[in-house]
Amino acid sequence: MIQSRTLAGAVRLAWSLSLPLAATNVHAALDEAPPAPVAKVRAVTDTYFGETVLDRYRWMEDDQDPDWLPFLRGQNTHTRGVLSELPGRAALLARIQQVSGDSVATGQVHRNGGKLFYLQRPAGANNFSLFVRDGKGQPRVLVDPTQLDRAGHHTSLDWWEASPDGRHVAYGLSQDGSEDSTLHVLDLATGRDLPERITDTQNASPSWLPDGSGFFYNQLTGKVDTPERFLDSRARFHRLGTNPANDPVLVARGRAGSPVFERIQSPTLLNSAHGPYVLLMLADVRPEVALFIATRQELLAGKPRWQPVAGFEDEVTGFNLQGDKLYLLANHGHPRGRVLQTSARAPDLATAREVVAESSLVLQQMARAKDGLYLKGMDGGLGRLQRLGADGKLTQVALPFDGTLGGLSANADEDGLLCGLSGWLEPAGVWAVSARGLVTDTGLTPRPAIDTSAYTSERRFATAKDGTRIPYDVVYKKGLPRDGSAPTFLQAYGSYGIPGYTPSFVGRALALMDQGAVMGYAHVRGGGEYGRDWHRAGQLENKPNTWRDLIAISEDLVAQRYTSPQHLAIGGRSAGGIAMGMALTERPDLFAAVVSGVGWHNPLRYVAEQNGYGEEPEWGSLADPAGYRALKGIDSYQAVKDGVRYPAVLLTTGVTDPRVAPFHPAKMAARLQAASTSGKPVLLRVDFDAGHGMGSTRAQQDAEAADTDAFILWQTGAAAHQPKP
Repeated sequence: MIQSRTLAGAVRLAWSLSLPLAATNVHAALDEAPPAPVAKVRAVTDTYFGETVLDRYRWMEDDQDPDWLPFLRGQNTHTRGVLSELPGRAALLARIQQVSGDSVATGQVHRNGGKLFYLQRPAGANNFSLFVRDGKGQPRVLVDPTQLDRAGHHTSLDWWEASPDGRHVAYGLSQDGSEDSTLHVLDLATGRDLPERITDTQNASPSWLPDGSGFFYNQLTGKVDTPERFLDSRARFHRLGTNPANDPVLVARGRAGSPVFERIQSPTLLNSAHGPYVLLMLADVRPEVALFIATRQELLAGKPRWQPVAGFEDEVTGFNLQGDKLYLLANHGHPRGRVLQTSARAPDLATAREVVAESSLVLQQMARAKDGLYLKGMDGGLGRLQRLGADGKLTQVALPFDGTLGGLSANADEDGLLCGLSGWLEPAGVWAVSARGLVTDTGLTPRPAIDTSAYTSERRFATAKDGTRIPYDVVYKKGLPRDGSAPTFLQAYGSYGIPGYTPSFVGRALALMDQGAVMGYAHVRGGGEYGRDWHRAGQLENKPNTWRDLIAISEDLVAQRYTSPQHLAIGGRSAGGIAMGMALTERPDLFAAVVSGVGWHNPLRYVAEQNGYGEEPEWGSLADPAGYRALKGIDSYQAVKDGVRYPAVLLTTGVTDPRVAPFHPAKMAARLQAASTSGKPVLLRVDFDAGHGMGSTRAQQDAEAADTDAFILWQTGAAAHQPKP
């Protein structure tokens, strides 16, 4: 799949007195740091459908340009010289390190072959490792990527999949956050890897045969750091103990016997654990997929007869295959989703039986257990769980608190379910659901010794210009004065139909809230909080709703006296950079600071990055006028105007980022530095040992959080965080 782009009186007086001081000390902080290099202008023009577009910094798209790395190094040296010396940064980092070090983070959890496999970063550890536990025995480490780290470089475990019998694990490792995985196979009996290695497996999605003798996988064919990287991937089969060079290609675009599909679509083969079938899933950046089915015997013999199950137009976003019963989570005409059942032997959506009707819940995922089909749902970003029993009865499973329901993990041979659950002030844990509907904490993730009783959260709504109610959450320390003086950090995402900021333990954000700040999380259109319609309302030509919802929430925070423009910062990551950049350029008066983490700022140049063409269904294509207009309308780099008093801006990037090319933040930084007349800083923070954030170590995440917090408190006028004149 293409990679898609997280008191009164005296105190009031103190805040008001801090504002001129902050403005004055901006220059003190900047003057003491090594100067930022001025980007060279090498203007290039492009003409799209009769319109000419100027690009001053096209040269930054070539990472072999001799000026590229010196520019990044110079910008980062300047940024470090500013941020590292800010008052209070060291204390912020210490608090962040304490919170993150005390917290155990658990990821993917599976039960296979009587064993419990799970991904976990233990307390104090710097990265995730893979563990296994036999029955009620003690856990043991299977894969610890930190053992492969070397000075200035780190290794990350990108993905893993245990065989049904629990005897082997296929897993991917990559360097420096690049996500450019190499596939390994671990033999649990010996504790050693098998000899085979398979490269170009960033999106391998291995699916084991029922007997564990081999697996299907996806392999990329395009060269790294080229626009072809994620195009024309193929599905292959590997049998344990054989040479991967000889692995047969089973599905590829244009291959005889393969269905017809486009270059941006990735083929993934998925085995049925209880039946003779294999599903072929074609996926791209869209939430919807296309599905075909064939027998495993025919496929392995190289003669599959692929029967169509669903096309992209059917808007299927989930599926479950059990024997001859094929369940589909379908959204066409039902934007919050319903569940259909058809025959795997002769699938037919037209005659499929509806077994779960559309409701107010957005259905997101299905998982099959012995006691029924579990359904993960969402209500405005809050997780909900249901179970469809063998008798066809749908029951609600009561969760212990409102929060985010993580991925569901079930085994068709066992009753019950494992799932993640987290809230703003409830640390994430792994919870077990019994056949009787009892939900209990497994204890797999020990609860950290972090007292959250001093904090509170609220769900609020703002009204967009078109009258739509936009939900958002605020989390802050109790006793907050509602006098407009609080530093506030409002985050938003709003892309791909992904709910970007559902309740997740605030963790590191406690350091910011301890300084009197409000954390805000905006559920803007373009996300999936209310289903497919919510996504479409912030997609393609509707994308302006995303940042205008953010603006509406910002104005509501001001109207409700949580904060005021001189104390308000906004932030977002990846595709959230669209919302950040466009809100920045449309309403520079509304914000004191903007933070864009690995943000996408120059969409008109998606043709120059490896994660580009696959994004066209979400944003539009330059090949047609409507697509060009949609892309031009979200290009904040092009929207920057000379002579505008822009707020302070912090942009971050990682040089190995495979999802948002580093030229996006770099070009945006150069353009703002040249255009803004406010005198406020525009900083480019560069991590030379990281990519998009996947695989970044705890230390890297802690350091970035401390920089972000120090920058926000400085620019929103917090008195204790102002440089000395």
